[in-house]
Amino acid sequence: MTAVTTQSSISKRSGLFVFIGADAETAWLPPEIALDGRGYVLTGDDLSAAGRWQLERDPYLLETSVPGIFACGDVRFSPVKRVAAAVGEGSMAIAFVHQYLREADAVARPVASRL
Repeated sequence: MTAVTTQSSISKRSGLFVFIGADAETAWLPPEIALDGRGYVLTGDDLSAAGRWQLERDPYLLETSVPGIFACGDVRFSPVKRVAAAVGEGSMAIAFVHQYLREADAVARPVASRL
């Protein structure tokens, strides 16, 4: 570790990666959203492994402990912390939302017809 100075230098490089931190920043989430010990959101199989999933069906890959609420990107418990992965997970989350809503509608439809 080097000390902070006011000196600057120029160095030719072919690329640069800026790592701005690895804190989950999830303190604002309600307590119903299960987190690991470091504050990352548990999703999918990690929920089942932690005993935090309550439904009979398995959770979707990005689904949180609240059915129908999904998490993606660096806030999610995962060894992968990359922007490209977060973008891909975001598009997957939208697909899961559509699937969740289709299934919820299919369950609600027979109940509504009995009323």
